[in-house]
Amino acid sequence: MTDIDILVSEVGPRDGLQSIDAIMPLDAKKAWITAEAAAGVREIEVGSFVPAKLLPQLADTAEVVAHARTIPGLTVAVLVPNARGAAAAIAAGAHKITLPLSVSETHSLRNLRRTHVQVLEEAAAIGAMIAALPVAERPHFEGSLSTAFGCTLEGAIPDAQIARLAEGLMAAGCNEVGLSDTTGYADPAAVKRMIALIRGAVGDAALTGIHLHNTRGLGLANALAALDCGLTTLDSSLGGLGGCPFAPGASGNIVTEDLVFMLEAMGLRTGIDIDALIAVRSILAETLASEPIYGFIPDAGLPLGFSGAARDKEVV
Repeated sequence: MTDIDILVSEVGPRDGLQSIDAIMPLDAKKAWITAEAAAGVREIEVGSFVPAKLLPQLADTAEVVAHARTIPGLTVAVLVPNARGAAAAIAAGAHKITLPLSVSETHSLRNLRRTHVQVLEEAAAIGAMIAALPVAERPHFEGSLSTAFGCTLEGAIPDAQIARLAEGLMAAGCNEVGLSDTTGYADPAAVKRMIALIRGAVGDAALTGIHLHNTRGLGLANALAALDCGLTTLDSSLGGLGGCPFAPGASGNIVTEDLVFMLEAMGLRTGIDIDALIAVRSILAETLASEPIYGFIPDAGLPLGFSGAARDKEVV
């Protein structure tokens, strides 16, 4: 990331599409990913290797990965629920694999049908699978600590349990852990406290990214708190695609366009052309016409004379 300061990781093609009933055609997914990469997005989570009967919206993930891999400079990321999904992701050629581990065991059983011990066993199997590959062919392996800021089923999760699971993921062979505000419960103070907790357990280098939701309107405030702590990767979704069923009318994911504007306005380089990024919204509007898409910047427009992080900060 020598030419950028913050990596904005687009998760709409996975987290966004899995949250809605409509199925986006394969050609539209390809066009979306191609257009975002052309706008300067360096990392896109393009799908998830889960059974098609569970998420028919993502049944074509292998084909999407194959297309995304043809785009120079793009890190192709996917989510997997288990070692079987990881094997499919590796076979497809994904550059980055994320395994979610809900720190709420109740949620883990609902989401993955596995206990904490079983998920850590899956992580170890994935770690061994990756370690057996030639170094140049190994995907980056992230263990995501889901529901880290609270669970709709269990409420607050004990710090000791979260730290223990972070340590377990690293011991299983993950390259890093990520924090995920699955339920939109986080606030800026909680973000800073959780980052300190996890880094105290696994070290600063093992935590660089966070996945935040805007369910209660604190998405960008929480992102700023993460930046203050030195995190360098922020997840977001084009148009905020992927609403939260527990907050009708509210966007689930942070809006990529608004996040990029905030970062660039702060003088942080993302490498992303905001005008080109906003133009990609037309693909969603045309192929997912019944789905609401969000964003303040697309509605309000950029400030007069705004040119991003490269702008001359001193007006004379």
